[in-house]
Amino acid sequence: MNSAAFVVIAILTLAAAFASATLQKLMHAALMFALTFVGIAAFFFLLGAEFVGLVQVFVYVGAVAVLIVFTILLTRRDVQDTGKPNWGGAIIAIAVFGGLLWAILKTPALFIAAPQIEALTVKRIGGVLMTDYVWPLQCVGLLLTAALIGALILVMEDRDEG
Repeated sequence: MNSAAFVVIAILTLAAAFASATLQKLMHAALMFALTFVGIAAFFFLLGAEFVGLVQVFVYVGAVAVLIVFTILLTRRDVQDTGKPNWGGAIIAIAVFGGLLWAILKTPALFIAAPQIEALTVKRIGGVLMTDYVWPLQCVGLLLTAALIGALILVMEDRDEG
């Protein structure tokens, strides 16, 4: 892994995460949150896990972050901007980061070398999903479809009331 690229991506990702926790305007915080997801995907690409990186971009940036932005846009209330950063979010983020860092450094498996495994390809992932995990895959698809239909019904009910 290229050390310079790692440092640059780490700084940008941490800055975006810190900004998403401290920005006063909710829309700006949501966009910084999406940028944080892009930075995490960049880490996966640096590690050679292209499939996981693409899933990160498609699912989290393309779906979750856009859903958050649309939710903010649809339910926006005018909030007075005080111009001051939200330090409560920053304190919680730093506390969570410290707890995770402590847990990682106390883990004894951190110093054990990882065993060699067979290369993971998209073809192999697809084969496993369509043979061993076909029922969980179908259940997730059904759950997502039900969530989409439920969201459409809620939006249509709101339009009928207004």
